[in-house]
Order: sequence, then C-alpha cells, then structure tokens
Amino acid sequence: MVVYLHIIFRTLILYIILLLIFRLMGKREIGELSVLDLVVFIMIGEMAVIAIENTKDPLFHTLIPMVLLMLIQITLALISLKSKKFRDIVDGKPTIIINRGKLDEQAMRKHRYNFDDLMMQLREKDVRSINDVEFAILETSGKLSVIEKMEDPKKPKNPQKNGDITIPLIMDGMIMEEGLSKIKKTNLWLRQEIKKMGYRDIKKISFCSYENGKFFIDLMDNE
Repeated sequence: MVVYLHIIFRTLILYIILLLIFRLMGKREIGELSVLDLVVFIMIGEMAVIAIENTKDPLFHTLIPMVLLMLIQITLALISLKSKKFRDIVDGKPTIIINRGKLDEQAMRKHRYNFDDLMMQLREKDVRSINDVEFAILETSGKLSVIEKMEDPKKPKNPQKNGDITIPLIMDGMIMEEGLSKIKKTNLWLRQEIKKMGYRDIKKISFCSYENGKFFIDLMDNE
C-alpha cells in the first residue's frame, strides 16, 4: 500500500513540474514545434516516466537533468530569436514544393515528401487540383502553405460538382490502377490519351491526374 501511495505522490509531483517546465518553455502548437522542442519534450517525458517507475531512485536525481534541459532549450530559443542563421540550422528552411504550377520532385525527395502527402494536405486546404496551385511551400513545421492561381475574370466559372476530386493516374512514372478503376477506365485508354497529348514515355511523367475530363501532367525534373 505504501508503494502505491509513493507512486501516486511522485506522479502528481512530476505532473506539476512538467506543467511548469512546459509553461516556462513557451506556448506553441504541436504542429509548430521545432526539432529542438520535440527532442527536449521527448527526453523530459521519458525522464518523468522512468522516475515514476523507479521509486527507489531519489526524485531529485530526475529533476536536475529536467531543469537543465529546460534551461538549454530556453537559451537556444533566445539565440534563435536573434540569429536567423542559427534558426535555419536548427529549424531548417521552408521548401517550395510547387513553383509556378511546376512540381519540384527533387525537393520532395529531399524531404521524403510523397505525392500522397501532397494530395492529402491540398485536400485539407480545400484545393482539389494541383493545376489550381501557383505555389505550395512546405513550412518547417511540416504544414503546407498554398497560394492558388488567380482566376481569369474573362473566363466563365465552372463550379465543381460535389464528389469531383482529383484522381492520380500516374505517380513517379507508374500507372495507378486504383485511380483508373475509380474513373472506370483501362490502362490502354490512359496510354492512348497520353500519346494524343504528345507524351510517349510514361516513365518520364512525374505526376498525372484526371479531373472533370481534364488531365494535369507534370514531367520529371530532368525532362
């Protein structure tokens, strides 16, 4: 019974200490945490768990490294506020994924960012098609900032029907059979349509999507 009370006491104490530490380190949303923040939070969390489980070890032995990590994190955060160079080293720089409507596959590979990630984040921004995007910037937090193309006022608007979504048909030079099945088309049909538009080698196509009877095609960077 005494052991359980001891565990409860240590849990409550560490809970309060963790709240104070995280409050002192500043308010930031989970999605805006830097790599530095994330590493410190994980380390402090692991220390707290070990301290709760290891009741024989004095609590003070855990508090010292936790406070030390907090001071290091606050110090580095202050340095990053004053030095852009240091901030770029720790947090990295935003990366342009779509530049004037053209996909940058090299930048995507560098950040291990695939087409599924891109399509998912575009849908979260209520952007149905890559063709509607002028710029897409992958922020250091992992969020995608999207700047859509300006609409031509002379061009009649063609509102999309509910359920009309962009269907990827080719990714990294490979035909997506699942996409073809969604639009009830065949592999042969796609190859014929691609050839009609002047694209003879599918392996040279980085991304191809189909929406409302129209194709969006982006070639590999070296093409």
